Amino acid sequence: MGYSRSGTADGPGSIQYLRLQRASSRSDIFPKLVAMQKNLKARNFAVFRIAGAGLPNKRKLVCELENWGAGALESSNQLIGVYGEALLEHIETSLLPLIWNGSENTSFADAGEFSPLTHRLDPGVVPFSGIAFPVRLGALGNGYVAFFGASMDLVSDVIIDQHVKSCQVVMDLLALDERRSVPAESLSEREIACLQLAGDGRISEEIAEKLGLSVHTVNAYLGSATIKLDSVNRIQAIAKAIRLGYIH
Repeated sequence: MGYSRSGTADGPGSIQYLRLQRASSRSDIFPKLVAMQKNLKARNFAVFRIAGAGLPNKRKLVCELENWGAGALESSNQLIGVYGEALLEHIETSLLPLIWNGSENTSFADAGEFSPLTHRLDPGVVPFSGIAFPVRLGALGNGYVAFFGASMDLVSDVIIDQHVKSCQVVMDLLALDERRSVPAESLSEREIACLQLAGDGRISEEIAEKLGLSVHTVNAYLGSATIKLDSVNRIQAIAKAIRLGYIH
């Protein structure tokens, strides 16, 4: 992100925390977004992913989750039509949150002392005010988590916390996409245990001693897990198992 925060290595701002809080389905993500919406005193939320990454003139924002209700398509199209290009350009150069004021008299977003660490979009071009948190996780994991309302008086600590949680939301969506693409055969408890210890830096001999297995059996479990995760080696299997939430 474009700012830093203090905290312990396993606190809410850490990668370890994000891994441990991984959602198992989209139904797990929705209540997280509702809680974030309440923290920001917003009325609605929407999660946008960037499709067509790497293809000239093909990038576009796609709304994946929202709670706009009956006017969802109209609101989504209105926001993308007005701010779409600015959002696509911004995420290429900055991870500072974007805020804007709506056209209604009472519709404004104010970040107070945190304003220098935000980027303002042209005001008054959509009815609602809002804040959009950019998330950049790679070609398939780039996008925004946005919140909309009338008067939004934003506090710096709240902005930082919700940006961290926005990253978690997009990580959850990316992990769910990957999980749907892996082979149907799931990892066994022994395969997961061996991968976890390997991810902790243990070699096969240490894993065997820890689990009461032979080194040959440990290598067999790690080999089968690597195949199931469609990985080329143990390191890639560990990385993919982390992304999919099997281990942390």
